[in-house]
Amino acid sequence: MTNTPNTTNITATSTPSGPEGGASTPYNVIAVTFEHDADAYGALTRLKELDAQGQLEIQEAVVVQRGSDGALAVKDRIGTDELAGTAGGGLVGLLVGILGGPVGVLLGGSTGLMIGSLFDLDDAERIESTLGRISQSVQTERNAVLAVVTEPSPEIIDAAMATFGGTVIRRGGYEVEAEAAAIEEAERKAAWEAEQELQRSQREHDRAAVRDKVEQLKAKLRRGGTATQGSAPVEAA
Repeated sequence: MTNTPNTTNITATSTPSGPEGGASTPYNVIAVTFEHDADAYGALTRLKELDAQGQLEIQEAVVVQRGSDGALAVKDRIGTDELAGTAGGGLVGLLVGILGGPVGVLLGGSTGLMIGSLFDLDDAERIESTLGRISQSVQTERNAVLAVVTEPSPEIIDAAMATFGGTVIRRGGYEVEAEAAAIEEAERKAAWEAEQELQRSQREHDRAAVRDKVEQLKAKLRRGGTATQGSAPVEAA
């Protein structure tokens, strides 16, 4: 496995209002990639220390690795006793499920523009989608940290991760939630449409089979009619 440094560093922090409209400490999702995979574990420990010191709040954080098939495996985690990627997991668990599934492969792979069919976006918007950028940062057979945090400023995490050679990508938590909800809705709609298409195809197949059977019966009757000559009818086979 070749470790290829990731030199992209996007730290645009969103500062959304809370659900009730009140201003709050930025609620963000971060993805951190590393020059050396082993540093992901030290970085996860450092995030836990910063949380214990009250410098920020870690809701959930995991070390993940993307396999050659695109799936994400959780290697270590803090902040939840639930298995990441399950229904009981939180936002990080949801992200692991999305980014490690078929949609995540499309978002993060060379065919990432195909995800635009879900969002009806132009090419530039597809590339810069929130989950698309996060998914692209989690490279095949490389470790990364995914975390949901509330932080007074981005400098604390950025400086801490830099000591491990980490590159931080940061997106607003509510933006991530909105795209996750959009993907869920798009997948539900796509599944429904696929089922309808399958049923239509099945009906068309049945009709074609019936028509073919009827034509065979007609042909047998015509052959029987031709064979009925002379003084006695000849029974068709």
